Amino acid sequence: MSKVAWIIFGAAIVLILGGLVIGGQIANPRINVSNIDTNTIVAASDANGQIADHVFGVPESKLVLVEYGDFQCPSCGGAHPQIKELTEEYKDKITFIFRNFPLTTIHPNARAAAAAVEAAGLQGKYWEMHNLVFETQDDWSSLATQLRTDKFVEYATSLGLDKDQFVTDIAATNVNKKISFDQALGKKINVSATPTFYFNGEPLDASVSQSIVQGSTNELRAIFDAALAK
Repeated sequence: MSKVAWIIFGAAIVLILGGLVIGGQIANPRINVSNIDTNTIVAASDANGQIADHVFGVPESKLVLVEYGDFQCPSCGGAHPQIKELTEEYKDKITFIFRNFPLTTIHPNARAAAAAVEAAGLQGKYWEMHNLVFETQDDWSSLATQLRTDKFVEYATSLGLDKDQFVTDIAATNVNKKISFDQALGKKINVSATPTFYFNGEPLDASVSQSIVQGSTNELRAIFDAALAK
């Protein structure tokens, strides 16, 4: 290759890489959550793609449990049955918020799963898809991109969702913004692993979280009951 050709080639590479950097900055702008109270229900805004916190139970309660979770995380999957059991048992007394915190470096399908759940939420089936994705974690975690998408579309169809709208929403900007916003909230309070639980503004003790993952509800139930008794 001639010297001139090398110069042209190098310039082209610089332009391409520059375009990727700029494109990445546009797609994932830095999110400012400095004024957000992570211990309360976060309303819809432009920053989160006009998708508010998803709340199970009642909006105002003496029990506020926030989970930062990753749908592909085995520990989150292990905790899910216990969290589902307790939140259903206390549904008239608890405010349960689930926020996306996909650890994509170790769970490559986690963000896509979060997008599938958020897309279902846009059609009113957030918690149904949330539960289904956790409960079938082994079926989709290791799938390649297209097979993974096909599996999520299968779930959407089983829930009676509009398939075409669901596929569109999975890749929608507002869904991407919601996931990134949730991650920013987690990073603000130094979340680094999943599941991470906050109860009434304080992180749950690691031993309590571990007991939930291992299948016990006793410690968390005791915490709930003590808070209700105050």
